[in-house]
Amino acid sequence: MLDLEPHWMPFTDNRRFRRSPRMLVSASGVHYRDSAGRSILDGASGLWCVNAGHSHPLIVEAVTEQLRTLDYAPCFEFGHPGAFEFAADLVGVMPRAFDRVIFANSGSEAVDTALKLSLAYHRARGEGGRTRLIGRERGYHGVGFGGTSVGGIGRNRAAFGTLLPGVDHLRHTYDPSAAFTRGQPEAGAELARDLQRLIDLHGAETIAAVIVEPVAGSTGVLVPPVGYLQLLREITERHGILLVFDEVITGYGRLGGMTASEVFGVTPDLIVLAKGLTNGTVPMGAVVVSAHVDEALSTGVAPGVELFHGYTCSGHPLAAAAGLATLRVFEEEGLCERAAALAHLLEEAVHELAREPFVRDVRNIGLAAAVELEPGAGAPGVRGFEVLKRCFEQGVLVRVTGDTIALAPALVYTEAHVEELVGAVRTAVRGIH
Repeated sequence: MLDLEPHWMPFTDNRRFRRSPRMLVSASGVHYRDSAGRSILDGASGLWCVNAGHSHPLIVEAVTEQLRTLDYAPCFEFGHPGAFEFAADLVGVMPRAFDRVIFANSGSEAVDTALKLSLAYHRARGEGGRTRLIGRERGYHGVGFGGTSVGGIGRNRAAFGTLLPGVDHLRHTYDPSAAFTRGQPEAGAELARDLQRLIDLHGAETIAAVIVEPVAGSTGVLVPPVGYLQLLREITERHGILLVFDEVITGYGRLGGMTASEVFGVTPDLIVLAKGLTNGTVPMGAVVVSAHVDEALSTGVAPGVELFHGYTCSGHPLAAAAGLATLRVFEEEGLCERAAALAHLLEEAVHELAREPFVRDVRNIGLAAAVELEPGAGAPGVRGFEVLKRCFEQGVLVRVTGDTIALAPALVYTEAHVEELVGAVRTAVRGIH
């Protein structure tokens, strides 16, 4: 009998889980197998990360061979070829403004790295008074102190006090009157002007960076209004404020391009990546740095170490091998193109759920979708979790945040997989009260 007591699971009601565990024991392609031997369709790409499907042979082979060859190498004052090869290849698929990569081990670490880079950038340019960081309501930027501070999901912050000082938040972009919009809402770009309110309040000379998810994923797939990101970029550039895109979810094909920056035509100063970076096989995060930030940090500091920051496993050999293999899979199998082609099928299928009971909104962009339910009276989150359970009973795994069901198909889905996924959600929703 497996002892479930010692392991404290993240973002989980552990007592409830131990009463009725859902155990996954193997995976291949777009399916898991559970402890009862059932095939489970993965409707969430793991946790938004297994974009190329599970146990891809090229990635498995690359990681296995790397483990035989070089299991670990120190990254302070020493290097190994894989990290440099992956950094070069990664820069090659990013927007042209970017020329440097700093590796971390997760999205949370990469976010905190980006925030520290922002502070160091301004100090290197003689503007050390720029220390304020701006996040956005309903934003999620991991669980480090920096990411939690700029994050805007109340329950993620509630237990941890005041967190970092000097942090403020933009208004979120969700407008209930735009419910059931397909893709980007037409109205709402002016919400970006909330940044000007914060600039007027605090002074541009105090603000280091603004960090946003191009599409707010963890809170329930909040799609930016048309023109919103462009206006945010204009305001930050006008006031010398760095713009950071947290693309932990939107990077690596989720929207039909390698980055949301590419898809929306907006170039930030820093891009944060993780999750799909290694197809979820080996923990890894990265901050992709634009040339002007790199130049300031390389030339604006005294000779010697340019940045006193890094992690024991930055650019780990196994992660670099997985990253290189993942990029190869994306190129050889045309995964961004496949995602773009599949997006319309997902949109059509998921918006059919608008007629189902308790559904108060359906949102989608690329291969990301959300079905938001009316909360039960005095019982927020209960209906959402009931849908998760009922889907799993049908052999389908979905992601739930509160009463919102998030769908994130792998980029290798077929039309039949989309139909199965959405069909399971439909059946589950019809069974709740």
